Amino acid sequence: MKKHILTLLFSAVCLFLQAQRTNQAYWTYIDTYKDWAIEQMHEYHIPASITLAQGLLESNAGRSRLATQANNHFGIKVGGSWTGPYIVQSDDRPDDRFRKYRSARESYIDHSKFLQQRRYQGLFRLHPTDYKGWARGLKAAGYATNPNYADALIRVIEMYSLNQFDTGKYRQARPSTAPHSPQTDDFFVKHVVYKGNKCYFIIVEVGDDMATISQKTGISLHKLYKYNDLPRDYAPTAGDLVYLQKKRKCASKEFKKNPIHIVEVNQSLHDISQLYGIRLESLCKLNKWDEPHAVEVGEIIRIR
Repeated sequence: MKKHILTLLFSAVCLFLQAQRTNQAYWTYIDTYKDWAIEQMHEYHIPASITLAQGLLESNAGRSRLATQANNHFGIKVGGSWTGPYIVQSDDRPDDRFRKYRSARESYIDHSKFLQQRRYQGLFRLHPTDYKGWARGLKAAGYATNPNYADALIRVIEMYSLNQFDTGKYRQARPSTAPHSPQTDDFFVKHVVYKGNKCYFIIVEVGDDMATISQKTGISLHKLYKYNDLPRDYAPTAGDLVYLQKKRKCASKEFKKNPIHIVEVNQSLHDISQLYGIRLESLCKLNKWDEPHAVEVGEIIRIR
């Protein structure tokens, strides 16, 4: 019995750690929905960082049953004046009913309208960039029953630098090696230059190739392959992260307390190095390996 309990505890810890990790699904979600969050911010004055963080947590980056089957990205239940369709899912009760939308965009709009209720009105007196105040206010107003909801929102916002969207000036300046301003090229209308672990990167879109990325960013093909630990025949696929400068030797300080990653299904060592912005060679050194090798699901990898 004791061994069984310890196994369960270990599994729970593993799941918790995995939930906190920087992962590609989160970046893809942010890249997909950032413009809607900004749009709602301009119309309803809800910080885009808060909207994105809630969407990420409530929908598991768009992968939850509610998101995939009901386009519900914010866990909003049937209630109030809602007369539309719904989906049944266990939550506080086994037969809780959640709103079902025709599209994810409709979910984003309804989320903004949902926050117009009287119990949330005090939040709109906060400074537009006070995401911490909003996170704590949402919890205090009863948006979620999770006692750590505010901390979870703040952690996600800071881990993924979501507060950059609250000012509207979210297209990061490119590294000094790039000769042109991001604002002068259509490529940078389609691609946001993000910053993670003090490194600039973009998220690959459909139709991208390394030659085009090199041309548009002003970074040589040789350097792009080297920065990303890639072979010269690599062909990028949508959702990949491509760094525009040399990655770091370890993960960012946010992972100082829990400096490990637990390998997920279909995840390679290279995938992990990209997720955290760590050089593949440095990741091997952190784990005392002579060279990269295949990793197994559930394997614990040091990232700092």
